[in-house]
Amino acid sequence: MQRREFLESSLAAGVAALLAPALVQAGSAPDLKMATFRFDVTPPVGHSLCGGWIKPVLTVDDPLESIGFILVGAGEPIVVTSVDWTGLLNEAHIQWRRALAAAAGTSPERVAVQCVHQHNAPFVCLDTEKRIARLEGLPHHVDMDFYQACLDRGAAAVRDALTRLQPVTHIAHGQAKVEKVASNRRHLNASGKVGTWRASSCKDPAIRALPEGLIDPWLKTVAFFSQDRKVASCHYYATHPMSYYGDGRVTPDFVGLARRKRQADEPECTHLYFTGCSGNVAAGKYNDGTPQARQELTDRIYAALVRSEEKLDRQPVRQLDWQTVPVQFPPNPTLDEAALLQSVENGGNSVTQRIIDAMRLGWLKRCQNGIPMILSALHVNDVTLLHLPAETFVEYQLNAQRLVPDRFVATAAYGDGGAWYIPTESAYPQGGYEVNVAFSAPAVEKIYLQGVQSVLARD
Repeated sequence: MQRREFLESSLAAGVAALLAPALVQAGSAPDLKMATFRFDVTPPVGHSLCGGWIKPVLTVDDPLESIGFILVGAGEPIVVTSVDWTGLLNEAHIQWRRALAAAAGTSPERVAVQCVHQHNAPFVCLDTEKRIARLEGLPHHVDMDFYQACLDRGAAAVRDALTRLQPVTHIAHGQAKVEKVASNRRHLNASGKVGTWRASSCKDPAIRALPEGLIDPWLKTVAFFSQDRKVASCHYYATHPMSYYGDGRVTPDFVGLARRKRQADEPECTHLYFTGCSGNVAAGKYNDGTPQARQELTDRIYAALVRSEEKLDRQPVRQLDWQTVPVQFPPNPTLDEAALLQSVENGGNSVTQRIIDAMRLGWLKRCQNGIPMILSALHVNDVTLLHLPAETFVEYQLNAQRLVPDRFVATAAYGDGGAWYIPTESAYPQGGYEVNVAFSAPAVEKIYLQGVQSVLARD
């Protein structure tokens, strides 16, 4: 398929799958089987990073991966994967889910694709690539040959996994507090506005001295066992996963490096890492952006990974449910299509502005076509793996845990990234970076909370 045909077929084919009714399979799972998979998603030299507004790939310090698992034996197969990319937006996210679903012989609504959100990594919106590819002065947002090669490798990895299925008999969970990594980015002044903003790294000692603010301090682990042998261990923690970036050196950064170190400890078990709801959470309080700080952050995450698995509460798998809920987010009323088109076409604007405005246009197009976000959850016994979209504020993760206090909820955000940041309604009048670049209206909170509540409800 040629590039243009590929891009234009994405939307129509994906909408039908997204609007299909949710499938829920409940009950005992005596024949449940699992296999894990991994495949390379490292961009080549010269490829755009973070969508094209930072330095492109100069070299690869450490490769990027997509690591996932497939479950069969409880209705159609279920596929969950974590991708070392900044984000997959709109049609791109749909394409990934469709490709992995086809390889697994399942439906796209039974596939969760969650990005880790490192920044020295690809950030992909197919509509943006199609829009800016014809304009002068702009880099390719994504190389489509590379993108398609990643999908092909993913499909091949899933098909191979189907030949290596093994029984899943037990599930276990544990958690550990992470020391000196996450901190809230937003600090309000006396007027109730964001007065000080603390990014992923910070060299100002006065700003770093500010309190941590609202975070979720727990790193959570959910592990799947075949009798007494651990097959897969899924780890969840909410923070922006960047120590420093923009230097053209591809890396999974401190969370990926910690994951890789843990993987070396247990080569027979596949370790996966998922970034939780951290739209307003980063490492700025504890990170000055130096190589030494990256190593310290890596060590702290690794230590929490180990501690979270020291007392895994293993129990036989008794029940498994997969639940999906579509949600339609309203576009931010500040987004004006004509003005955005003019901005993208204006060669006098910065590359960053033109690309971000092209991504805003992709979101407006999605909203106009009525394509929902898909929330999903895998419920196993009293454990829930919750899959959410975009750069969701940490309040949504904490709320999800409060909604079902009798269950162990592990949340992965950064699924479909089309909406960019998803603040709470109260955050909009406070201002700040996240609100300024949010693609959705303040009414998103009520819709989102209702969707989360629905996907957590077990039939």
